[in-house]
Amino acid sequence: MSPPTQAPHSALSAPFAADAKLQPYWWENTPRPALPTLPAPAEVDVAVVGSGYTGLQAALQTARGGRHTAVFDAEDAGWGCSSRNGGQVSTSVKPSLEALTRRHGPQKAQDILAEGRQSLAYLGEFVQREGIDCSFGVVGRFHAAHNEAQFRLLARKVEHRGPGPGVDAYLVPRSEQRAEIGTDAYHGGVVYTRHASVDPARYHQGLLQRVLAAGAQVLPRCPVLGLERDGARFKLTTARGTTLARDVVVATNGYTGALTPWLRRRVIPIGSYIIATEEMPREQVVALIPHNRIVSDTRKVVFYYRASPDQRRIVFGGRVSFNETDTRVSGPILYRDLVGIFPALASVRISHSWCGFVAYTFDEMMHLGRHEGIHYAMGYCGSGVGMGSYLGMRIGQQVLGLAEGRTAFDGLAFPTRPLYTGKPWFLAPSIRYYRWRDRMPW
Repeated sequence: MSPPTQAPHSALSAPFAADAKLQPYWWENTPRPALPTLPAPAEVDVAVVGSGYTGLQAALQTARGGRHTAVFDAEDAGWGCSSRNGGQVSTSVKPSLEALTRRHGPQKAQDILAEGRQSLAYLGEFVQREGIDCSFGVVGRFHAAHNEAQFRLLARKVEHRGPGPGVDAYLVPRSEQRAEIGTDAYHGGVVYTRHASVDPARYHQGLLQRVLAAGAQVLPRCPVLGLERDGARFKLTTARGTTLARDVVVATNGYTGALTPWLRRRVIPIGSYIIATEEMPREQVVALIPHNRIVSDTRKVVFYYRASPDQRRIVFGGRVSFNETDTRVSGPILYRDLVGIFPALASVRISHSWCGFVAYTFDEMMHLGRHEGIHYAMGYCGSGVGMGSYLGMRIGQQVLGLAEGRTAFDGLAFPTRPLYTGKPWFLAPSIRYYRWRDRMPW
């Protein structure tokens, strides 16, 4: 599922700029780290599979807790969605209080939503405590209603939102929305004041540096090819040798594959596609997003976007395809939607087009736990910046046996579906249906 990262300029045409790149905009200032090629260690206390936010946060906990820790990745460190996302940080939990109450009862529902708020707070506190320079800012989110019915639904959600800190929100009617966003394409929306933005690649790089400083080994381009029990330990067969580990953490999220079939049956990889525009005058970008907020909307086939950290570009993402990984194809589709929202950008070209894979779950919930002795955390449903970091930290604490590692997600069933093996054949009809529904006035 690896998308192409480069293409000859002759392969690109309008609306691409002449020097457009098929790789993340974030890599311009933070290219994938050049780590040494090391042999797989013969033995470790903790082996982590996956070097994104979840894996590195888990490794940071275990390494600082005195455990010999090694992190394995099939690609460069953070090559997946941890350096490919839009840099938006929310309270993460998608199901509403009412839906969670029906499933789990009122107290558990409140506890789960509280974990979402904790994840948002944790990332800000972590970045500040560790001194990571990654353009983190509590800028707020404008969540736009794509029709009048969705605005009424947002109004009810704001009115009946759950109690507690971290949920500050207020409605913005259509008559006032230009104070939030320079378009008439929406029907009002809601501002979540505590949501945040971050440069995802710089955050990942800062996290990686702290993991290495804690003494953990990070082995990029060293895929784990086999994982099995070996007495009281686990044996990991890698491209560079065999490692025995007392504990294993699987943190592969949207890139979960045949190595862990039980987990693969429980996550749905979905492509998340993003473009960045060419540089523009800062005042032009500020006119479109006056308060530098992150933006999303109520479509099921969602759009999410923001200004770049220097407020010179728009970074625009969405779920535009169900099986296409060629970002030469997805880029123009996203560009069409971007210009539909901001017609003034019709003369601005695409400078970068890329994609990554997020992991959805059948209950729209993130999950962590332990299966046949293997720890895991994944299934963030597009909210992995905050929740992937937070649950990575918590699963690391659980490996250490710390009481503070407990979460409201512990013990929740991790559902799958009959005949599902990890290849989401149902996405094509689902996306077609949701695109049709998004065009309806309800």
